[in-house]
Amino acid sequence: MRKLWFAALIAAAVAVVTVAVPVIASENKATTAVKSRAAEQAASRVLPSHRTGKTPTGTATGSNKPKAPATTTPSKQTRTSVPPKKPATPTPTKTTEPKLPTVPTIDSDEAGPAVAGPCSGVVITPGDNAQSIVNAKPAGTTFCFAAGLHRITQTIHPKAGQVLASAQRAVLTGSVPLTGWVKSGSVWTVRGALPSAYGKSGECEDNNADVCYLREQLFMDDVHLTRVASVSAVKSGTFYADYAGNVIYLGSNPTGHQVEMSKTATAIESNATGVQVRGLTIEHFASAPQAGALVTGPGWKVTANDVRWNHAVGVMLVKANSAKVDKNLIHHNGQLGLGQYSSAAAVTRNVISSNNTDGFWIADWESGGMKSTRSSGTVSGNVIKSNKGIGMWADVADDGRVITGNQIVGNAADGIRFEISRNGTIENNTVTGNGFGTGRGSGTSLWDGGGININTSSGVTVKNNVVSGNVNGVTIQSRTRGSGPWGTYLLRDVQVTGNTIEMTGGTQSTGMVQNSGAAVPAGEVVFSGNKYVLDDLATQRFTRFGVKLTAAGWRDAGLDAVGTFLAN
Repeated sequence: MRKLWFAALIAAAVAVVTVAVPVIASENKATTAVKSRAAEQAASRVLPSHRTGKTPTGTATGSNKPKAPATTTPSKQTRTSVPPKKPATPTPTKTTEPKLPTVPTIDSDEAGPAVAGPCSGVVITPGDNAQSIVNAKPAGTTFCFAAGLHRITQTIHPKAGQVLASAQRAVLTGSVPLTGWVKSGSVWTVRGALPSAYGKSGECEDNNADVCYLREQLFMDDVHLTRVASVSAVKSGTFYADYAGNVIYLGSNPTGHQVEMSKTATAIESNATGVQVRGLTIEHFASAPQAGALVTGPGWKVTANDVRWNHAVGVMLVKANSAKVDKNLIHHNGQLGLGQYSSAAAVTRNVISSNNTDGFWIADWESGGMKSTRSSGTVSGNVIKSNKGIGMWADVADDGRVITGNQIVGNAADGIRFEISRNGTIENNTVTGNGFGTGRGSGTSLWDGGGININTSSGVTVKNNVVSGNVNGVTIQSRTRGSGPWGTYLLRDVQVTGNTIEMTGGTQSTGMVQNSGAAVPAGEVVFSGNKYVLDDLATQRFTRFGVKLTAAGWRDAGLDAVGTFLAN
């Protein structure tokens, strides 16, 4: 069942159960795989690199691997007898601690703190109470965070026109060190660090364990540890938090390591106007589901920050008209990279990647790259990549949304989903390799989505996009979804034109589906002038309301009479 974004909105829409087929399309054409890799490599040119380590200096790899020294076997004529050797004394083996994963390195010369620029103003050094300093100065003051780790124990509430910046890659963290660990059998424990137990919110991918909503993350030497649901499940790299007993159980030996727990909920939040946040790294904040580590107000400029490893949403725009989020690295947040609610704002030139680290529901509960509700504005020039969820999701009464010029690559659910909204323009995007998640609610039918998914929305133009190598191409869904601000949500006036849509493997398809009670009148969905790249013109790669069609059948049904169809 679909979940709307805020509890206050639940009554605004009718939930719909989707048909889920737990089978993943098989890409069986080498050309498709090559093109998908090429698209991902193109995205990587503006993505920060992910380097888990370097080859040690002097170590050869591949064909340059050193050969073993040659040995010569003596001939029978020259062989001499060798006295028998004494039995070797067995050497006791030393138990080695399982290795933890390394921290992904994210950096870029096109986004993030590297492009923050200089800062001149009131200096805040590590150890200062940042909120007290900010609160003591008037509106319009610039604050420069010095290099180092700033532990934020109180949310910073800037005044109108204030600037919170760093030219020295200052790190704002919401975590606290955990010490006093005690060995207990095969695990280590610490007591007294947890808050009181609190209620569940949100939807988890694993709805049996159901632990994604718990806010207190653990990090060992900055490596994010995985939460498990019981003491018996604890192993190296994992932990269990017993809130009733106020005990944390750790599966890795903490001796000689820095173990920290996220504690403060929010780094920066205010409804003051015209605030700027620039050049900061914001990490390890224990934000609740649907809440942000950085929460902006109207007219804010959020530029060149690195927002990472927070429990829920990295950057959250709430009633933030005229805000601009530009050139940030937003990655490895527990639920969602960026959220937008009731705001007309611009989201431009960011790298939004690898979000949903804490296991929120991939297919249908606002996990992944970006989600907006009751909002408008432009999403342009971003790289939205490798998120465990939807890449870009406009859901519930977005009106006038423009999604243009983005690279949307390798997300586990839809690349772009435009749902129960209106007046949308989706143009000039590269959308590839999306929708291959295998969790609950995932599947390969048109009901399950694709590269671009238009769901029960009106006044939508999809043009000049490249859509290739996704679980499906362009999917158009008409569902019974109740009413919103402008009346009943209906699928009407959808134009799909000038796109390149490649479908060469598995069950990939493009077309329309509708459920009973949501029939689409003739002429409301128009495909025109698209280029379709297919594995074979005789393969049924198109669907019209439950009827599978070949390229010729698609055209004969009155769809894309002026399109081109190419066999790959």
